[in-house]
Amino acid sequence: MSNHTEGPEHLLKHLAARERRIVEAVLHRRSVARDVHQDYLDQRTFGERMADRIAAFGGSWPFIGLFALFLAVWIVLNSVPRKEAFDPYPYILLNLLLSTLAALQAPVIMMSQNRQATRDRMNAAHDYEVNLKAEVEIRALHDKLDALREADWAELVRLQQVQIQMLERLLAAAGGKGAAP
Repeated sequence: MSNHTEGPEHLLKHLAARERRIVEAVLHRRSVARDVHQDYLDQRTFGERMADRIAAFGGSWPFIGLFALFLAVWIVLNSVPRKEAFDPYPYILLNLLLSTLAALQAPVIMMSQNRQATRDRMNAAHDYEVNLKAEVEIRALHDKLDALREADWAELVRLQQVQIQMLERLLAAAGGKGAAP
């Protein structure tokens, strides 16, 4: 049998760490909301920040425009028949450059996507914590409303009993007056 004199803190030891943190926040009226995005940004290493910047630039319209311009200039410079062409048609050096760029850019973009997935998991975990706290708070409000409703019903019943007693006294007093000649 459990000891009913123990408070809600006794039940906390049976909860997971995250749920325990939420219940403690509710009990002590603390917020669980935080800026998960800023937490994530603060935890990144230099390499991760660099990979995110490269991936952001590599997937942007400015990159596409600059790269298209670079390719056009390369082709024009090496297509005009002259002695100074450093990579004549079929542009072997350009193909090597493009393959190298793709080989380097793909893992950087994948690293950035993996971190985005990590950030999404952090957001989901935070959303869960906020939703759990909201659920606990809503349940507490329902309990308070139920207690108020029960108190109102009890008061209503008590008032009705008082009214019935008053009516019985009135009827008894009226019945006593009508019987006398």
